[in-house]
Amino acid sequence: MHRHHRAAALTAAVLTGALLATGCSSGSGGKKSEAGGTDAAAGKATTPRMTVALITHAAPGDTFWDLIRKGAQAAAAKDNIKLVYSSDPVAGNQANLVQNAIDQKVDGIALTAAKPDAMKAVVAKAKAAGIPVVGFNSGLDNWKELGMLEYFGQDENIAGQAFGERLNQQGAKHAVCVIQEQGQVALEARCAGLKKGFKGTTENLYVNGTDMPSVKSTLTAKLQKDSSIDQVVTLGAPIALTAVQSVKDAGSEAKVATFDLNKDLVGAIQGGSIDFAVDQQPYLQGYLAVDALWLYRTNGNFSGGGTAPVLTGPAFVTKDNVDTIAEFAKKGTR
Repeated sequence: MHRHHRAAALTAAVLTGALLATGCSSGSGGKKSEAGGTDAAAGKATTPRMTVALITHAAPGDTFWDLIRKGAQAAAAKDNIKLVYSSDPVAGNQANLVQNAIDQKVDGIALTAAKPDAMKAVVAKAKAAGIPVVGFNSGLDNWKELGMLEYFGQDENIAGQAFGERLNQQGAKHAVCVIQEQGQVALEARCAGLKKGFKGTTENLYVNGTDMPSVKSTLTAKLQKDSSIDQVVTLGAPIALTAVQSVKDAGSEAKVATFDLNKDLVGAIQGGSIDFAVDQQPYLQGYLAVDALWLYRTNGNFSGGGTAPVLTGPAFVTKDNVDTIAEFAKKGTR
């Protein structure tokens, strides 16, 4: 484990350098792996030291992944695990990162499968090497066929349907669902679920989530062109906060609601500029994925019995309960 003084420095680095630590440019072939986790003051496992690779499709600057990592680091500290984190939003590069973990002979791999086809071969290689693989966050419809041990996340289609039903209650008639990465299965499933649950008109708008000025201008133009849009649905907190600006710039009457949280988004719900958010509890996903590998290695346990996912959402955050959530958001864990 890291010595305490090193742990303190690492924690500071994680908190202050979070934006830089969530991804890399696709041209680099993947962010270099780095150790994570801090010493737990109490309740630490006495089981042999394990190494777990946490590999995501995080895009640079997306603060959502900071919450995943903090949950994973908390589990790693408790379970005497050396956590090695790496990420790349380009599916082929992410698959290469999984191969790197196999080559390093890690004890377990936790990964997101936003582009499941790109993960098939490399997950099979991990299994052949005797390395258990668990899925989280993305790939709910594919984790079993990919041969993963278990899955932790939100059923995005069900969450989308629940989102749509809530819009029905609010009287919305015309929603635009803003997708920041075309072809990403979890995002597409959210908008598909929304369309199923929402009685009004739903249309998808594709934007480039890595270029926020472009997101803002694209959505503003859409709202200016069609004044019948009365609801903007976004699939990430940074996109939602940008959408609030687009609504203002367009002189639109549309309301904004979103999937996913961050600290600023919690403040926006408190302030009333965003109606509600669906929280899939990313901290919980990271925690459970890492802890699951420890449980499997030390006691042969696997949640869901290999047949059912473990659902971490949808948990609605509204003005009615946001103050409670805000206390955790201040700590950077919700």
